[in-house]
This record gives sequence, C-alpha cells and structure tokens, in this order.
Amino acid sequence: MRYKIGDVAKILGISTDLIRYYEKKGVVRPEKGQNNNYRYYDAWDINYLIDCLWYKNFGFSIDQIADMGSHSNYAALQESLERKTEEIGEMALRYQLLHERLLLQRQAMEKVEELMGRCEITMGPDFIYYLNRHNFEYESDSTLQTISRRWLKYMPFSTRYFECPVNRSGSGEDRYSWGFSLDRHYVDAFHVSYAPPVAHVASCPCIHSAFKSSGKNAFSPRHMDYMFRYARQNGFTPVGNAFGNLVCSVLDGSRQTGFFEAWLPIAPPDGSSS
Repeated sequence: MRYKIGDVAKILGISTDLIRYYEKKGVVRPEKGQNNNYRYYDAWDINYLIDCLWYKNFGFSIDQIADMGSHSNYAALQESLERKTEEIGEMALRYQLLHERLLLQRQAMEKVEELMGRCEITMGPDFIYYLNRHNFEYESDSTLQTISRRWLKYMPFSTRYFECPVNRSGSGEDRYSWGFSLDRHYVDAFHVSYAPPVAHVASCPCIHSAFKSSGKNAFSPRHMDYMFRYARQNGFTPVGNAFGNLVCSVLDGSRQTGFFEAWLPIAPPDGSSS
C-alpha cells in the first residue's frame, strides 16, 4: 500500500512540511510518481517517521533526530541516548529547584506580612553575595561586571541584596549598597566557587524583621531604625551591617512598593548565653 504525503500527515498527525524536512535529511525516501510529482510513502517510511516522533518526545531536536534516523549506528545511538539522559537529569534537577524556589518565595511573602514592622530573634541565613551599587551609583569595575554576567544564570535563585552600615557617618547621609546574594543551599547545588569581591556570610544570631518602602527612590536605611531601637531596648549589641533582600515589588494602593526582609547581626545581652 502506498500513501500520499497528505495521507501520511493525517495518519501521524504531523505537518507535511515536517515530513518533507525528514525527507530532505534522508530519513525517509518516498518514491516519486512516474507521471506526476506526487510522493508515495509505504509502511516502512511511516515506521521511520514514527521513530522520529518517538525521539522527538525525549526532547531531541529535528536535526538530531534526522541524524539518528539516517546516520547513527548502534554505538552512536547509545551515545546520543546517554548524552540526552544526562541533559534531562540536569533539567530535572533545575525544575525541582525551581519548584522549591517558588515555594520559598511564597513562604517569604507570607513571612514578610507576618513580620512587617516587628522583630524576632533568629539565626540569619548562610549565603554569599557581592555589591555592585552604592546608593544610586553602579560600580564600573570590570571584575564586578564579569561576576554580574556570570550570576545571570543563577536567577531566579539569587536575590536582590542590600546592605546598610551599622555605624552611620553622622553626616545625615543615608548610605547603603545593593547587589545580589545566593543562599548556601544553591551555592552547593550549583557548585558555585567564589572569591573576593564575592563574600560569604555565615549564619549567626540576628534580629529579623520586614518593612516596606513606597515610591521611586524611597528606600532608606532609616526604614530599619526600629530594629536598632529594638536591639538597644533589649540589650543586644549590633555586630555587623544590617542586610536583607527585596522579596517583591507590587502596587500597594496607588504606589509601587517594595517589600523587604531584613536581618541585623547581634551579640546577646551581657551575662546571657548565645
């Protein structure tokens, strides 16, 4: 039994253009009519096309499938399947991490609502970070720019990170810096190596809180003044810069508003255990 290209397309549920492409690649070789320009396919050709569709659903590209169907011997096919197994394994890990990251993002948003304007004592996160902006000015350092390009592949696992000095200059100027951070869990998952200017912050006792900032360029370290007051009132001594991350930016009322999670490293009150 011979079939025209339109019949094959209907049998397999694929386009005639795709069938012609496989023909061009030598996967199928239909007979040409002697008295017309029709292509005629037999069951053997359709079987090859079914193989192509089978491989396609593993994520092989059309060019890869065409090569596997027309040029690969047994060993070459095994090698192609091995490479695809590794590739899908890496994709599966990434999607697993993406699913986890979305769950953590939802939890962070719930935590921000719960902590808004109040403080708790907890262990801070363990992470690495780098800074590439101070107040409104970005660094022009080529090393930092290289790091920024490299870290693009870690999105959305990285977070927008800020840091504010624990001791203000007294000049009245609000000083702060921005960059990106990556939690230890993802550092390990992606085997991230780092060296200065990327720095590591180990988990330590912190005052943990959340705040929001509404309007363009409204972010200020003064949003965290209440955390320093809480430390003084409870006998804690700040031992490092306040830091945190942008959890989300949304429309709050009529103004664009950033919601932030923040930590202030502390030493326990005199005479108490850590």
